[in-house]
Amino acid sequence: MANVTKWEPQRNMMSLRSAIDRLMEDSFVRPFASWPFAHEGVNSLTVDMVETDSEIVVKAAVPGVKPEELDISVSGDLLTIKGETKEDREEKETNFHYREWKYGSFQRSLALPASVDVDKATAEFENGVLLLKLPKAASAKQTRLQINKKS
Repeated sequence: MANVTKWEPQRNMMSLRSAIDRLMEDSFVRPFASWPFAHEGVNSLTVDMVETDSEIVVKAAVPGVKPEELDISVSGDLLTIKGETKEDREEKETNFHYREWKYGSFQRSLALPASVDVDKATAEFENGVLLLKLPKAASAKQTRLQINKKS
């Protein structure tokens, strides 16, 4: 038999004070949370990581950065991508209505789900998107064991 509980709508509603606290925190404590480089610290970058049977593929958005300005390293099971976005021009006596471009250094370190063979890794860069293909090391690839049936 199921328990019957009296419904109290006030218990489930957020108090006005809680709502205002949450609004203030979202607006002033974390105002840049939706910016492209705002995941780990202020200057980070957004990435996608996909694992297949044979490799790990990492796709990172690095707008405004030249490929030669990126530093990509693998140490053990940790992938690190570093770079810097530089302001290309100084505008004096300009009345900005919006100024949202972010400048400065960024870094993102990601734990790799498997060991990789760095010597066979490839990096491609096109239209501000970095694509890394990291082949899995032979020891990291899964092997399937055949079960022999005894008669």
